[in-house]
Formats: sequence, structure tokens, C-alpha cells
Amino acid sequence: MVATIIIIAIVVIIILFTIVSYNGLVKYRNWIQEAWSQIDVQLKRRHDLIPNLVNTVKGYAKHEKETLEKVVQARSQLVNGTPQERIEADNQIQGALKSIFALSESYPDLKANQNFLNLQEELTTTENKVAYSRQLYNKTVADYNIKRESFPTNILAGMFNFRREELLSIPEADREVPNVTF
Repeated sequence: MVATIIIIAIVVIIILFTIVSYNGLVKYRNWIQEAWSQIDVQLKRRHDLIPNLVNTVKGYAKHEKETLEKVVQARSQLVNGTPQERIEADNQIQGALKSIFALSESYPDLKANQNFLNLQEELTTTENKVAYSRQLYNKTVADYNIKRESFPTNILAGMFNFRREELLSIPEADREVPNVTF
């Protein structure tokens, strides 16, 4: 009789462990999707701001078409594609936006224009939100991968095909230390 109770208790513990571990993996997988959606929201916000910025700059810098065309082209690439392609397009937009803000140095009227300043502030805020969303995504993916690869949850993850998620990374060009000269 005691042996039967012990066997039933072990089976119940194994079932409870399986349920809790499986639900934990599902929870992390959903958090990853939510974190990615937050990145998408911020990228869309930036996507919507770019035409206003480009039009404001166009009024002042009519012969800087190449820079403006790069921004518009990168913006259109951001809408379509896989998450990785969208991140690559996002990196291109970051570079193009840097060129626009550098361009404003050549046009003092543009630099002082209130519309340009408002757009610049909005884009800076959006960039900060994108950076925060990326950090949240990477933190969630790291937590999920740790849980997925830790014993004994890794056994369940393998049985139910929970795959490893990839972290977002920055382009090599952004890893260089900026050169500040006076």
C-alpha cells in the first residue's frame, strides 16, 4: 500500500513538473513575440515620421537628393520582409538619418526651423524607444533560451520542439568607437 502511494506521488510530481515547465516555456515564447511586436510598433512610428522629415529637409536642401533618396528607399524596405530583413533595413535607416542630421549642419535655416527641430526630437525619442524595445527583446530571448537549455526543462523543450531564438545584433559599423576631435 505504501509503495502504491509513493508511486502515485511520484507520478503526480512528474505530471505537475511537466505542466509547470511546459507552461513556462509557452509563457517565454509569447513574451518574445510581444517584445518583437514592440519593436515593430516603434519601427512603424519611425516609418511614419520619415516622410515629414524628408519633406522638411527637401525644402531647404534641394540639391541633396541622393541622401534623401537613400532614406526613402530604406523606409520602403522596412515595411516588407522577414524580421531579419526588417532589422537590416532599420540599420540602413539609422545610417541615412545620421546623414540627414549631418546635412542640417550645412543649412543654418533648416537647423533653426521649428518643424525640423520637432521632427528631430520625435525621431530621437523613437530611436530611444527602439533601443529599449531591442533590449527588452534580447532580455526575453536570453531568459527563454536559458530556461529552454537548463536541465530538466531541456528535455521537455526537446520533446515539444521549442527552438532556440536568436538575439538581435548590431551591425559591425556601429561597433566602432566614435572618433571625437577638438
